[in-house]
Parts: sequence; structure tokens; C-alpha cells
Amino acid sequence: MSGQAAITAPGVFERIRETCAEVTRRARFVRLDPVRLEALAEAVASGAGPEEDLDPGHDAVGDAATRLAFTIALDAINFGSGWFPVLRKRDGLSGYRTIATACRERVLARGAWTGAELRATTDASMAALLGQDLAHPEVAELMALFARAWRDLGEWLGRSHADRFESVVESAGGSAEHLVRSLAEMPLYRDVARYDELEVPFYKRAQITASDLHRVLGDHPLGRFEDLDRLTLFADNLVPHVLRCHGVLDYAPALAARIDAEALLEVGSQEEVEIRAVAVEAVERLVAGLAARGHATTAHALDGLLWNAGQAPEIKARPRHRARCSFY
Repeated sequence: MSGQAAITAPGVFERIRETCAEVTRRARFVRLDPVRLEALAEAVASGAGPEEDLDPGHDAVGDAATRLAFTIALDAINFGSGWFPVLRKRDGLSGYRTIATACRERVLARGAWTGAELRATTDASMAALLGQDLAHPEVAELMALFARAWRDLGEWLGRSHADRFESVVESAGGSAEHLVRSLAEMPLYRDVARYDELEVPFYKRAQITASDLHRVLGDHPLGRFEDLDRLTLFADNLVPHVLRCHGVLDYAPALAARIDAEALLEVGSQEEVEIRAVAVEAVERLVAGLAARGHATTAHALDGLLWNAGQAPEIKARPRHRARCSFY
């Protein structure tokens, strides 16, 4: 089954959950520790964790139409963590927060991008926007991917939505799943891995777009999706790292040593797929554990809480897994 076939099948979110649970059952390199998971559930139920939303991508940047366009454009380049160690970062900010802040400042100064502007993006214009140096070959590699992502978005926006960002949400008909399927028409969104004979979908960036639109637009029609509770964890490299720091994810010694030495993992390798899949399953079990304690929540709400917790200096000081791809 191809990645495109997987996304057109019904029940995308259910498929993510099913395959990640199966990867967890088979996993050779990553173990889910049920005792430490229960301890984390107790901590979350007691109210431990940051209350402040530390994502600059969620800050208000104008009217609803502007926030819509800003969010979709930012999430189109919400990846690159494998390159972040070589990225030029602003003082006190991570790679992602550097990128999001630069994009936010541009929108505040000049308004959101149009489809034509996205289609005209070059490696050089992207580097200038984000304050990066194309003379650094690894940085240039990421800027080329970012520029391609925006050109793809602009072409898709023109082809499928008459250059109207509003049409992206309107055509989803209040369904986050429909939005995920639609975004996955673009190649860099097709976040599906192979694990043994399984096709394991994650769709991190497509899912987070629905969540982010709701965060920045609230109950406005452009941010309203009836199935947000079906979203899964947005499997990247930070939330699994937070879970590892809490002992919920336990890595095989050789894998742990490679990550601690800051060696890149191969995208789609069994180790890399297991890290993401077991994290998805861990959050599903956290949701169930919190429900049993009388604290109803969702996977995407826990994603936000754990992502914000990952901004703590003691968490950021410890190496996390890095892999170079367009998915996270």
C-alpha cells in the first residue's frame, strides 16, 4: 500500500492509532514503561506542568484571515529539527521558535503571504526571511526544502483553492480528518513510514495544522473542527524526548548512546519509527490514564502540554533524537 493510498482510506486517525499500537507491541529498540507512565499520569492529573503556551506560532497576528494564512504557511515549514543544531538561532530561542518568530514579525510588518508570493519563494528569499546563511551547506539544504514547501503550498492553493486560504478550511467541512487528507496531496506532507510489512502513518504536520488553527482562531468558523478529539500525538522529536526524560520511553542501550552522542538517525529506520510510534501509543495510554482519574483530555491537548514542558532548560540540555526529513 502506498502512502497516498493510506491517506485516502477511511479512518486516518484510527489507522495511526492501530499501527502505532502494533509497532509498540513489536518494538525492538524502544520500550514503554507502564510504571513511569502511571507516574506521569499522576503528575499531569495533579496539575504539574507549564500553563503558559510558549509557541510563538499561536500568538495573535491580526484578523481571522491573517491568522489563518499565517498558521497554514508556518505549519508548511514546521519541520527541520534534524538541521536545527546548525541553524542560526535568535538569543534564547530554539530552532522552531526562531523560525516562527521571524514569520510572525514579517506578517505583523507586511501582512500574510499570498499564493503568488508563496509560489515565488526562492532559497535566497527564505534564508533572508529567517536570517540564515546559504554559504553553510547544511543550512542551504534546509532553506531549499523550506522554499520548496512554500512553493508547493502556493501551487496547491492556486490549483485547488483559487488562492483562497479560507477555501482550505471551508472545503474541509468542519473535519480535521478531511483537512489532513487534503494537505497530504502535497508530497512533503506524506508522512507515512514502513515498519516490517506495515505502513505506519503519522501525518504530524497535517494534524498539527488543524490543531493550530483551532488554537489561534478558537470558535471562529475558520478554526472549528468537529473531530479535534480524534487527533493523535503530533509525533516529532521533542515530545518523545520529554517522555524519555520522564522514563516513559526506554531506549535500547545502543540507540540511547547514539542519540546521546548526537548522531543522526536514518529517517524511516526501525529505531526512528519506533520512537515516534511508541510515543503516540504512550500518549494514548496517558489519555486513558487521566480519564480513569476523572481528568478527561485529548491527545492533542497532551501534545501541547508536553511540548511546552520540553522548553524547560533541563529538558533541552539533554540530546534528543535527530533525523532530517520534512515531517518534523
